[in-house]
Amino acid sequence: MKDATNSPSPCSSVAALREAILQGEWGSPPASMWITGASAIYQTTQFPASGIKYHNYYLLLRSEAYFGACSYTAEQLDIEIAGQLSGRPLDDVLRDTRSPVQIAAMDAYLGVVRPHAVHCSRAIEIEAGTPIHKARQRDARIAEMADILPGQQVALIGVVNPLIEAILTRGGTCLPCDLQLDATQHGEAVEKDMEKVLDRADNVICTAMTLGNGTFDRIVERVRERRIPLTVYAQTGSAVVAPFVNNGVTALVAEPFPFTQFSAGPSTLYCYAGKGGGAGADGG
Repeated sequence: MKDATNSPSPCSSVAALREAILQGEWGSPPASMWITGASAIYQTTQFPASGIKYHNYYLLLRSEAYFGACSYTAEQLDIEIAGQLSGRPLDDVLRDTRSPVQIAAMDAYLGVVRPHAVHCSRAIEIEAGTPIHKARQRDARIAEMADILPGQQVALIGVVNPLIEAILTRGGTCLPCDLQLDATQHGEAVEKDMEKVLDRADNVICTAMTLGNGTFDRIVERVRERRIPLTVYAQTGSAVVAPFVNNGVTALVAEPFPFTQFSAGPSTLYCYAGKGGGAGADGG
């Protein structure tokens, strides 16, 4: 599944990638594609015996066979956003001034013109099961892709409790960072300032919610400066992260819609391994 085609020049930022898409540098002109469906979803998750309830907001934009997606916070968009976006050409939606709309539109475009199944290093399936069973399978794969070594300080930007367990299982020390949480499931304090964990880390894992809140570019900039690996776990915006592999991102685990929390059946993860990273992509 390795990409055998030539890609456009690496982009310096998410904004530069959006501009390149609008200029037609990534394939079909976005004016020739349409948003045929739009959804705004509010969903919560709380695992058994956990005192933490995750409040998740998703914008989904359907273009052809792909659902572009971006997670957002409650104050960023109103639920009525879904009624504003369907039936519009994709280039028009790409020019929307709201960041989550831009990201979902970029994801929709890139998910069509550069499908994960063609361009990833390896696609793997995680078994059907309960939410926690599927989350543990998924997060073990993310920790494997991050190639965590015993004793490493691992910044986790966007706290997912089963992923903390996966980091600890591989012998790493987790440095949790999240704007929405004060403590992990086991009571460890969660840092709000990502600069502090980025300064201490030997290895970084972040979720793609960093695209929606505007922190992704800074994370990529900092890991480039420090020359440390960055693994991104992306449900939303997964196709947006893919162009940054080997350009700040060492490895990507992409899980496009429908996400594991919406499906009890098997789920496909698309793993991208950068040069010299992402051991799990070619392992068993």
